[in-house]
Amino acid sequence: MSSPAATAPAHLAAARSARLLFDAELAAGALSRDAVDSAPAARALAPRAVPPLPLRLAEDVGRKLGRFDFERAVAAPLEAARRSLLGDRAAAPPRFLVRVDEFPHYRAWDDPGAYGSAGFRRFHAIMAEAGVPYLIAALPRVSRAPLDPGRDESRPLTDEEAELLRAIAAHGVAIGLHGRDHRTRHASPRRHSELQGLDPATTAELLDDALATLAGYGLGAPEVFVPPFNRFDAAQLPALAQRFAVVGGGPEAIRTLGFHRTPQWRGDTVYLPSYFPFYGHAAEVREPARRAIERGSGLWTPIVLHWGWEADAGWAELERLAALIAPHAVPWSELSAAVERSR
Repeated sequence: MSSPAATAPAHLAAARSARLLFDAELAAGALSRDAVDSAPAARALAPRAVPPLPLRLAEDVGRKLGRFDFERAVAAPLEAARRSLLGDRAAAPPRFLVRVDEFPHYRAWDDPGAYGSAGFRRFHAIMAEAGVPYLIAALPRVSRAPLDPGRDESRPLTDEEAELLRAIAAHGVAIGLHGRDHRTRHASPRRHSELQGLDPATTAELLDDALATLAGYGLGAPEVFVPPFNRFDAAQLPALAQRFAVVGGGPEAIRTLGFHRTPQWRGDTVYLPSYFPFYGHAAEVREPARRAIERGSGLWTPIVLHWGWEADAGWAELERLAALIAPHAVPWSELSAAVERSR
């Protein structure tokens, strides 16, 4: 039998995760914290241990087969947990958290015509006109040939790039850290990562250097970390938790961490992976977003868009998605406040 000392952290993470799930009701006084902490939903949200590699690989295969998408593996059980405690009051608007990867674009040095500041300005104008708040995953440096681990060239942000980040931050766009320079340490596409394989001291050094560089542009201390390529080692989570309130992820993280529901407290940070169909092109996200709105999911729903993909697609689908989700997209400051309340 596990000792209380061993089980207490998991119990605390489960209770905190349940408080996030019912945050709107707790904030409105419709539920008490005791009711949430003691509900079956709290036990259902206990974090899983990181599975061994064979199981992670099997889960990744399941993801490709559609078994671990957001609607089936996250929304269905979490909406059921809300109904178990709230009954007919469970239906509520979804809270879309829009994350955008990344600026400067990781290919900005190699192809500034397609992925330079002008394209991102168009993206931001579409989101701002529709009234969609979002978080931009920001790079402190830009690499040349970032998918070649044998190269090491990178440059600081240009004056234009730095000023654009400051300008959008001043207008309410949240800034997240997206690694240091988005250069993969591994050549295989299945292992692309800027962080995987680094020891704790080197991980801490990379993160602190990236934070200091970003601060040098007048951008403050980000609360959110967005892993380049959505991959990091489970052993690196404590270093991330020391520096960030929220750590993002994506479908690729299933191979390194396993599948976990979102958002979820893990240790001293909130893990917020996004999964298909809310991770993809705007054209793919729109119908699932419509279903969540019509269903009244009441869930934090992380949407991940890539502005470079939308530029390649010609912007029209992004405009349609932005118009749909605008009434239900929430500023990332709302998540930050909910995280603090759930501690």
